[in-house]
Amino acid sequence: MKMSIAAKFNIVFLSIFAVGFGAASAVTNYLLQEDARQETLQNARVLMQSALAARSYTVSQIVPLLQARLKHEFVPQSIPSYAATEQLSQLLKQYPDFTYKEATLNPTNLRDRASDWEADLVNTLRAKPDLTELVGERATSVGPALYVARPLQIKDEACLRCHSVPDAAPKTMIDIYGRNNGFGWKHMEIVGAQVVSVPMDVPLRRASAMFHTYMLSMLGIFVFLFIALNIMVHYFVTRRITRMSRLADQVSLGQFNQEEFDIEGNDELSTLAQSFARMRSSLASAMKMLDE
Repeated sequence: MKMSIAAKFNIVFLSIFAVGFGAASAVTNYLLQEDARQETLQNARVLMQSALAARSYTVSQIVPLLQARLKHEFVPQSIPSYAATEQLSQLLKQYPDFTYKEATLNPTNLRDRASDWEADLVNTLRAKPDLTELVGERATSVGPALYVARPLQIKDEACLRCHSVPDAAPKTMIDIYGRNNGFGWKHMEIVGAQVVSVPMDVPLRRASAMFHTYMLSMLGIFVFLFIALNIMVHYFVTRRITRMSRLADQVSLGQFNQEEFDIEGNDELSTLAQSFARMRSSLASAMKMLDE
């Protein structure tokens, strides 16, 4: 089946575009998804730093103020983990899908007991004591969430006063939390993990919207280029070739009195037209000589 140059050109152009569009789509989607992940990770780390700031503030400024009282009474607010959890719980009321927890395998306060997936993180950190941060994703009821976990390690031996054995702990602490939980800890032991979980739904939706906008823009540019290139091919190539072909047919039938083909320009088609014009003149001269 005969196929025009324009049709062949369009097939090649569409094939190249399909490959390029597919590759651009894959790369763009990957980059936007990775950007959404990094944005979520940044939010998680900001939340983690907020918790660390609350811990540091409690140790440096709250505990010294309560030093005299702490000799006779256990005050939960003087515990860095308690302060960080309380401070973050107030902040996260505005962001209910964000979570912060000082997940502990054997906590004094049962609200800190690690869930199954948090216990897995703690055990991973215990198995790899040199690991300072654990990052991953998990499925939640509101979609995928990214978590950051950092080890809770007993570096200060003073902590063991409340967590070694029940008899060594302050009586007021036992009165609040009982004798069954939060004991048996050891110096330099990783007993839990600070876990921040941040939903990825909003960044992913933003990335998806940007992806569709970008790909639609690319499609619009392609349609414009497709039309523009077809017009150019028709004007500079196929129109001239079609006219040359028609004149060649007329010459082959001995019609030498037809209009001359426009041979202006210095491109390949103009050169071909000039060669055709010389051939036409030569044939016309030869035919006249035969007629004489």
